[in-house]
Amino acid sequence: MRKGALLTMAALALVLSGTGAGLAKDKDEGKKDESAAVKAARDFNRNPYPSTYKPYPGRPTLITGATVFDGLGGRIERGVVLIRDGKIAAVAGSLTDMDVPADALRIDGTGKFVTPGVIDVHSHLGVYPSPGVDANSDGNEATAPTTPEVWAEHSVWPQDPGFSRAMANGGVTSLEILPGSANLMGGRSVVLKNVYSRTVQGMKFPGAPYGMKMACGENPKRVYGAKGRMPSTRMGNFAVNRATWIKAREYRAKRDAGKLESRDLAMETLAGVLDGEILVQNHCYRADEMAQVLDMAKEFGYHVSAFHHAVEAYKIGDLLKAADTCSAIWADWWGFKMEAYDAIPENAGILWKAGACVVIHSDDENGIQRLNQEAAKAQGDARRIGINIPDADVIGWFTHNAAKTIGVDKMTGSLAPGMMGDVVLWNGNPLSVYTRPEKVWVDGALLYDSQNRKLRPVSDFELGQPGEGDVK
Repeated sequence: MRKGALLTMAALALVLSGTGAGLAKDKDEGKKDESAAVKAARDFNRNPYPSTYKPYPGRPTLITGATVFDGLGGRIERGVVLIRDGKIAAVAGSLTDMDVPADALRIDGTGKFVTPGVIDVHSHLGVYPSPGVDANSDGNEATAPTTPEVWAEHSVWPQDPGFSRAMANGGVTSLEILPGSANLMGGRSVVLKNVYSRTVQGMKFPGAPYGMKMACGENPKRVYGAKGRMPSTRMGNFAVNRATWIKAREYRAKRDAGKLESRDLAMETLAGVLDGEILVQNHCYRADEMAQVLDMAKEFGYHVSAFHHAVEAYKIGDLLKAADTCSAIWADWWGFKMEAYDAIPENAGILWKAGACVVIHSDDENGIQRLNQEAAKAQGDARRIGINIPDADVIGWFTHNAAKTIGVDKMTGSLAPGMMGDVVLWNGNPLSVYTRPEKVWVDGALLYDSQNRKLRPVSDFELGQPGEGDVK
């Protein structure tokens, strides 16, 4: 072979080599593009309706001389609480070594009590607002036994007068809004800061995880059995649930493998539960059903954050403690349907003695205004059977434990440095029927003051409404 031919062959090899590298490069870039597309498809639903909440303006505030319950079981007599830059700056027994800004508002709390802001983990404010008319009934998408694709926030009416009532009468600073319990899987819940806003996004608690409402027992089988549809029995409830979780696991596996062909809003929510990003809030009354749900959670790999209503939780306190599942309960509601028949007023006390997590919730636009009193009733019922629960622990039932249930205990629910400045100053012991909130702060902003008519939030819906005697 001639020298020129050898050169030509070498050049051709170089060209072919370059072409191969180019093809490989294009292929690699295609893989990168595909991976980016898969990642985008996987992450698109993380936060499509982001919180636009911004704290109201506040000022440094020092409360002195009050009895302080920190929400974590601590009690300080004649304590000192400093709120600065929207956060709890210090909690102590004296002012010693405390850096108090010169412009701080100083409040004498002698004879009064300070707690973290009250949290309700089970509310339907905004989705079943006042006035309670059919046009405002937006809490139950009772069209299919499983509707995890619906989101409570898309029904919340920010002008519900119940929000301001909850703050003024109950010291509520945060709350979880849930869909109703007609369905086995009712949809996503949303955690809100209890502040006035034109939009629900302006109320959304920044950084709070979503919840997913589930229901067992009478409600789903009554709603769909009456229509001649499945489920019509408790075994039907579990069958539908399990079949839906199987689909969710398959969807999640495809998502993780990058093989999803289209979006599925319902499966997105359930995959979020399986990922541990969305917390299960399960409406359930009977002990046997709660135990079965815990088994189903093990089968499919999710965690039940709390059983709501849970009137028979006292029977399985050990199981609930082992599962790290809270019981969000009433003090003494019972007997309004068969599955509520075996409720006892000592439920909370027995759970507390078993070392299980107790939360007092409302499920009611009036009850949310009295969570402190409901907790006191449960404490009294426990005392009557020989279970003596310290006041400081009971305060945790509607502050820290509630925050844990909805996944915000690292941000609020207790009075510790760095926590959100969500604080209530009560005019007496909050476990007394005679006590009311005197002042309420949200992120360090004084939003309610019983002594100042200008600091009593009023819904837009109520503004301009004629008062009694104004219209003849």
